[in-house]
Amino acid sequence: RVILDMLCLQFPFLTGITGRYNIIEIERNLTKKLPAAIPIYREYIPKLNLEIVPLPSSEEVKRLLGHTSEKDIPVLASALKGKADFLVTGDKKDFASLMMKGRYSFKIVTPAEFLDMIIPEVVKHLTGED
Repeated sequence: RVILDMLCLQFPFLTGITGRYNIIEIERNLTKKLPAAIPIYREYIPKLNLEIVPLPSSEEVKRLLGHTSEKDIPVLASALKGKADFLVTGDKKDFASLMMKGRYSFKIVTPAEFLDMIIPEVVKHLTGED
């Protein structure tokens, strides 16, 4: 949640990217598990100013088969296609082995790891330090 709140502040050094697949999954899960949150979600999501990467093609998915679980391949493909610097995920089960490999142009980190890296940048920006 802290990361999402930071995106709402529109820092010039922080841009959020997500895949259309992720948006579809979020909406599906909210509809199924927490439908009362949908109005809040719909109000909040535009404030994030996310760049939304289109669904990956079947060819993009095929190239990534075996990299992670099939259900997470569109997430990985979106990070690649969006030229992300970081893929922030709490999914330790499916992404943990990828975190160590360093085979992608981005780092795969947990939300806590990302915050550890970005908070000093936020402080610099807020205090005017360079």
